[in-house]
Amino acid sequence: MKRVVLFILVFAAYSLQAQTAKSLFYLGADSSRFILTEAGAAYLAALPLRCIQQEYPNKINHVAVSDSDQLQTPKSLHPAFFGCFDWHSTVHGHWMLMALLKLFPNLPKATLIRKKINENITPEHIAKEAAYFNAPLSKSFERTYGWAWLLQLQKELLQWQDADAIRWRNSLQPLCDTIVHLWMQFLPKQTYPNRTGVHPNTAFGMVLALDYARATHNPGFEKALVQSAKQLFLNDTNAPAVWEPDGTDFLSPSLEEADLMRRVLSKPQFLQWFNRFYTKAGLQHLTILPVVSDRNDLTIVHLDGLALSRSWCMQGIAKQLPDTDARKKLLQRAAIAHLNTSLPHVASGSYGGEHWLASFVVYALLQ
Repeated sequence: MKRVVLFILVFAAYSLQAQTAKSLFYLGADSSRFILTEAGAAYLAALPLRCIQQEYPNKINHVAVSDSDQLQTPKSLHPAFFGCFDWHSTVHGHWMLMALLKLFPNLPKATLIRKKINENITPEHIAKEAAYFNAPLSKSFERTYGWAWLLQLQKELLQWQDADAIRWRNSLQPLCDTIVHLWMQFLPKQTYPNRTGVHPNTAFGMVLALDYARATHNPGFEKALVQSAKQLFLNDTNAPAVWEPDGTDFLSPSLEEADLMRRVLSKPQFLQWFNRFYTKAGLQHLTILPVVSDRNDLTIVHLDGLALSRSWCMQGIAKQLPDTDARKKLLQRAAIAHLNTSLPHVASGSYGGEHWLASFVVYALLQ
């Protein structure tokens, strides 16, 4: 059976169904690797597969300029990315399906996945998606969270030599070019970072953008992002991590910032910055697992996503710390605990979490 080995030290709390969990995810023989089986990939893929063409319910986030403009449906506004409750969730749902299909080309529903993506990502649909961003009041649409996931989607396709993938990335490129152009216009104007724990978070968007810039060998975009990251974050000290989380966070403002700075600084520079950025108490506070009181609440369930995004940030940051640094093991242990606490709830039965959380799981595991 095909499988991908993912660097997780332990996985004991997964309980989607006790009788099937072992067929989805299990430990490697040495207990140092987490193994996602093809059945596990198929289980996760089923979540976005159900919703990338589900138009309602839908949070459009559209600025109307006339009656006729107001009366458009999600699909007429966004013919490629109209499902999964909102635009950005549809985008990263497509990314997740492609990432899993690349790892497991023989997924049971591979043909259906390809069929739906072929229906959504066409040159005509993407041309209309790109045109949407050119309207005067739409230039900030999905800035920068949705922008970042679109570039992540294209990055995945560019690293996949598959006939469908090549056609999809060729169709997507005009929209990616539009987003890069808008981002290049925005960076010089961003005097202050957005430190929220939800969609507008500056650091998270820049992480995915920087990964895309480097993968596509775009030195102009990379340079602009690095310069902006240093301007916005280099002098930060004593992050108020003990204030985290807010009640609707799915990103940690401080960990996302650190995850970005590890990408723009050398290891010695990052260590110096990291030593100034976190107090011992602040970093320890972030190891406390978030409490999700109601998974049927569309914003409280964000906290499941917070556990997953904390996990991938902690994994990445730990890699930059010396083996002798006690914070390395602290972050590694916390990354595992955070992953374990939300994995059982990815398929909660509530659309509020199911339309997006699986993408966070896959992104965390693939780090």
